[in-house]
Amino acid sequence: MRSSSAHFPRLLASASLLLFTLYNLPFSKAQDSSDAEADVSLATASISVDSIASRNGQWYACKCYPGDRCFPSSTVWTRFNTTVGGNLQVALPPGAPCYNNLGGLNTYDSAKCAEVQANWSNEQWNTDHPISNLWPYWTNDTCRAFPGSPSDTCTRGFYGNYVVLAKTRQHVKATIDFARIYNLRLVIRNTGHDFMGRSTGYGSLILNTHSFKDVSFTKSYSGPGSYRGGAVTVGAGIQGRELLRLAHAQNPPVVFVGGECPTVGFAGGYIQGGGHGPLSSFYGMAADQVLAFEVVTASGLYLTVNERLFPELFWALKGGGPSTFAAVISVTVKTFPDLPAAAFGFDLNFTHTLDPNVYWKGVDAFHSRANRWVENKMFVYYELMPFRLHVQPFVGPNMTKAQIEEVVKPMLDELDAEGIPYSAWSKEYSSFHDLYLDAFEDEASGMSALIGGRLYTQKDIAENAAGVNAAQRFAAENGGFIIGHVVGPGVGMPSADNAVNPKWREAASFSIMSYTIEGNATLQAKATAQNLVTNVIGQRLRDASPNGAAYVNEGDLEEPNWQEAYWGSNYRRLYFLKKLWDPLGVFYARTTPGTEGWEIIDDGTRLCKKLF
Repeated sequence: MRSSSAHFPRLLASASLLLFTLYNLPFSKAQDSSDAEADVSLATASISVDSIASRNGQWYACKCYPGDRCFPSSTVWTRFNTTVGGNLQVALPPGAPCYNNLGGLNTYDSAKCAEVQANWSNEQWNTDHPISNLWPYWTNDTCRAFPGSPSDTCTRGFYGNYVVLAKTRQHVKATIDFARIYNLRLVIRNTGHDFMGRSTGYGSLILNTHSFKDVSFTKSYSGPGSYRGGAVTVGAGIQGRELLRLAHAQNPPVVFVGGECPTVGFAGGYIQGGGHGPLSSFYGMAADQVLAFEVVTASGLYLTVNERLFPELFWALKGGGPSTFAAVISVTVKTFPDLPAAAFGFDLNFTHTLDPNVYWKGVDAFHSRANRWVENKMFVYYELMPFRLHVQPFVGPNMTKAQIEEVVKPMLDELDAEGIPYSAWSKEYSSFHDLYLDAFEDEASGMSALIGGRLYTQKDIAENAAGVNAAQRFAAENGGFIIGHVVGPGVGMPSADNAVNPKWREAASFSIMSYTIEGNATLQAKATAQNLVTNVIGQRLRDASPNGAAYVNEGDLEEPNWQEAYWGSNYRRLYFLKKLWDPLGVFYARTTPGTEGWEIIDDGTRLCKKLF
């Protein structure tokens, strides 16, 4: 028979969970459409001894998963479905219609399978799917859309179990309350445009906010603060190109600071991580433009948040991390009159030379001038691998064709003088809207990869451009694919009162480093790839840029000292605010403020809080 002392850690953990759960119950009937007494009776559902676990001497309090006694029964799920207006669905991976069954469910549908396969690389189709992750590495990729036979095995992998396709803010609140009360892992998913697996989670309840498409423009903002220019209030489900077209339809047309990729969800993780894009060197980060949020907090409160109302939360939501402080219903941001612009495109690849020295000398001539590009308030998007440098486009806001050609002339002169062949083009546009639709290329989904990345400051480029370029060459020659953004938000907005890493004010260039590996690779293969990304390639990038940083939305989940790398001097304040606004950890996204005390155990499945 066990001694009573053996049960003490479990009892202590259960008591702690009970106190935290009671603290976070909804306390206002005006705020809550559900019955308060029912909430109290349900609260004990999350307090179960079997959610306590021990691994290698470490005690954990875990979220509740299928098979645990604390996991909601089918009756409770049915009642919850009524609460959210019938918008609860069983979460099925996008590839499920191509298989006979998934976990006892008959899923095969030849027509739907054909649709999935035809659209697997279509970003927009995937963003419109209830749970699809555009890059499937973090889903474990165990239900591929192209099986050898429908009788092959399909499992959820690291996708969630249920999804709420929220249509109203009441649905958002009800989902957050349900996840908190039943101690479920909650994943907020808008578009699934996510390199880092934060839009998916094993055994989770997924809150899908993609249907929040309301957009409202004003020519004169009248909210708190001194700003009285144009603004737009954007629902959480709106995407970048979708909003750009709506902005262009205004009279007169307007623009905003949005992302480079057209399918990025504008109001959610993009802005909460900071948000850079084609107009950032001209106006600053997307988070710099925020005037207000409408949110639902971890405790189920509806809040309007701005510089006067809950200013500390307002500060944190502007760059403090995705899915961290609250679920965003809408955001209000500044707009600006649309402006003429010019674009320049540049290619250097295997059709021009097969001499590696010639090729990399040409790459150096381009990237060593990153400071010049941002000093002229330009943004440059490029892709880099051995014998393929594709730059499309250089963006010159408020420039003519002649002006952008003058800015890039020193680079072309150097290439010509060195006898380095290339292809180039330039074009002038009457509006940024027209440039964006014409010059930016659509991207594909469905690739499985780990990513890392590095933000290079203007000082890094000025003092060690050769070293930075050599590190990027090392990455490319060791299996990495560089997705580059020459961008200087500090030129457009030298300072801002928000949680964005101050290093962004010094930025000249930011690179994503992608390394291909299948999601269903062995654990050993994944560990080997992660070591290469973090400790080999990643270390070379860090060594070459001692003044640099990393970016929370497009970075390495194993980034050393990620708190400093992602947020710099802002981190301590963010950590405190996370504990204040979400003491239970209802919201979780890996490597965001306050997640040091959490760990995903059992081969990437169970999310647990460390206890002792």
